[in-house]
Amino acid sequence: MLFSKPGKPDSLKKAAYLLSATILGVLLSLIAQVLIEVNFLCSALNQGQVLYFNGSCVFPPMVQVVFYVLGAVAGFFFGDLCWRKVYIERVWEKKK
Repeated sequence: MLFSKPGKPDSLKKAAYLLSATILGVLLSLIAQVLIEVNFLCSALNQGQVLYFNGSCVFPPMVQVVFYVLGAVAGFFFGDLCWRKVYIERVWEKKK
């Protein structure tokens, strides 16, 4: 089942594919934001700076929104690229 041929492309499959890729992009952007913030916090603490938190984050809310939007857009375009390669161009069939 894992390596079987994907079926015919239809709009519901494409919507599910793009939605899951967009969610993956948002989650990966959250991980990137956390890693950047942890490095920022470590360097700020080593320098003895005073930090102010916005809720539970050091970054301003606009920066957080930019991270999420960029992650969603990147995930959408990655999902569209993978959809085209797997279901439209069927690259995996041409390799055999």
